Amino acid sequence: MKQQIMFDLDDTLIHCNKYFYLVIDQFITAMTGWFGGHNSVTVQAIRDKQMEIDIAAVAVFGFKSEHFPQSFVDTYIHFSHLTGRKRSIAEENLLWKMGLAVYEHDVEPYPNMEHTLYSLAEAGHELHLYTGGELPIQRRKIESLNLQQYFDSRIYIRQLKNSDALENILSTGIFDRSSTWMVGNSIRTDVVPALTAGIHAIHMRAITEWEYNVIGIDIEPKGAFLTLDHLKDVPDAIHQYVNR
Repeated sequence: MKQQIMFDLDDTLIHCNKYFYLVIDQFITAMTGWFGGHNSVTVQAIRDKQMEIDIAAVAVFGFKSEHFPQSFVDTYIHFSHLTGRKRSIAEENLLWKMGLAVYEHDVEPYPNMEHTLYSLAEAGHELHLYTGGELPIQRRKIESLNLQQYFDSRIYIRQLKNSDALENILSTGIFDRSSTWMVGNSIRTDVVPALTAGIHAIHMRAITEWEYNVIGIDIEPKGAFLTLDHLKDVPDAIHQYVNR
């Protein structure tokens, strides 16, 4: 049976979080260098404050590129006020550029990405791509890996990726919910919206997950709800469920 399979992009098909973690480590190194003489400015305190600020902005405004560098600057300002250390425009500019640099990294596919998409397409399934973020940034990633060959025009980029956004895509397109799947790493933006919409969900478990993505699930699935660790297992998991 033909299935309509919707894939998340970041940290489902391609690496994303690891680049943010790398830049956050660079940010913490800079901060501890500047504030090293203050006992209250620990590595964990810096990490917690940056995460708090970043998640608060994403929760309200969605995935806007300036939120990440702004979280660096706002964390710097917070600890400047806390310690009485004088702020520096040069340091703030450095942190801003450091944060923006995360969007310039090379696009790295997850293992077996190509094989997984090819296998599903060859089996006659209709593939869709649903990603959160800004159009130019996400388009660059998509084009760099030529993902259009699998998704054609069935690509949805939303700044706010939530239940309302997914419901809008499903209700304005031609989807049979009994044969529609959402495959993604985020419980918040992939799994819960899919279960809310009454479609099948596959949670791609990440080794290290962004705190924003982790929430509880209190929705009774109407169809399949699977958890997998590797992309290569997606085709068999779907086929086994459909042919059970």
